[in-house]
Amino acid sequence: MRSEKNDLPPLTDPLGETLHQLRLNGSLYCRSELTAPWGLEIPAITGKMMFHVITSGNCFLQLGNEEPLSLPQGSLALVPHGLGHRLLSDISAKSEQLFDIPVEIISKRYEIMRHGGKGALTELTCGVVSFDHVAGQRLIAQLPKVLLIDNWDLSNNSWLQSTLEYIAREARTLKPGGETIITHLADILVIQAIRAWLERAPEAQQGWLAALRDRQIGVALAAIHREPERDWTVDSLARTVGMSRSGFSARFSQLVGDSAKSYLTQWRMQVARTKLIHDRVSIAVLAEQLGYNSEAAFSRAFKRVTGVSPNNARREPTTEQVAPSLSSH
Repeated sequence: MRSEKNDLPPLTDPLGETLHQLRLNGSLYCRSELTAPWGLEIPAITGKMMFHVITSGNCFLQLGNEEPLSLPQGSLALVPHGLGHRLLSDISAKSEQLFDIPVEIISKRYEIMRHGGKGALTELTCGVVSFDHVAGQRLIAQLPKVLLIDNWDLSNNSWLQSTLEYIAREARTLKPGGETIITHLADILVIQAIRAWLERAPEAQQGWLAALRDRQIGVALAAIHREPERDWTVDSLARTVGMSRSGFSARFSQLVGDSAKSYLTQWRMQVARTKLIHDRVSIAVLAEQLGYNSEAAFSRAFKRVTGVSPNNARREPTTEQVAPSLSSH
């Protein structure tokens, strides 16, 4: 584990720096051409986010027995916790199970659905995506059940409307390379929708996100995120942000909802999990990188935090492996 001797570069925007680390992994994208009346019953997908971009027409989204949300053309609805929900041409429409509806599979990550009656046409571009980075998982935990962007400020964000129109055009024609363009643009829209929520939602001023905005605790969090392998202690983190040990500990726990030591351990283990699954780093190397004296000690800490052993974590399916199972209905 690296020592604390080398100073970190200045941290001026801990929240921005943390968001910069986010990378979406797309499992499946679908272009839907739906003619009224129609309804889709979308099952819960654990550990995934689902989004719907309304490129033409309009529809409703209903989560459980909650009031349906109107989705006009040009809107984006993000279901960040993978909860089951319904998409409906109107609130009285009957819905069918999503996986019972036939689709045209263009590739293992892209498909086209045509469904409904003989009425008005609604076109959607939908996706199943995830944040594998631990920062993304922390962020998702604070997001609402449904994040709806239906009023893009075109005076300040005209590129957003242009992007929606571009997705719609590519989805209609699907020229060579269109699938790649759609998936990348959709990822950008999802991240931009989250950024818009961060700027306006009162909930974004609480918990972990508020801690990142804090002048001192935010710097400590960003330092941990940048270099989780360093030999951080409560004392060294407090010195890094110019606070006393007791003052730092109290404020960190108040804002983050956890002690600095516990947060550091959880962050390291989540970073280790990502490396085990996606980078296939050996357990011995991870143990050494994270400062454990033995694989056994590292494995005990890993299981205590994540609930599974490192070997079992390594066998968890990656995003690429999940994608075919989602489209095999």
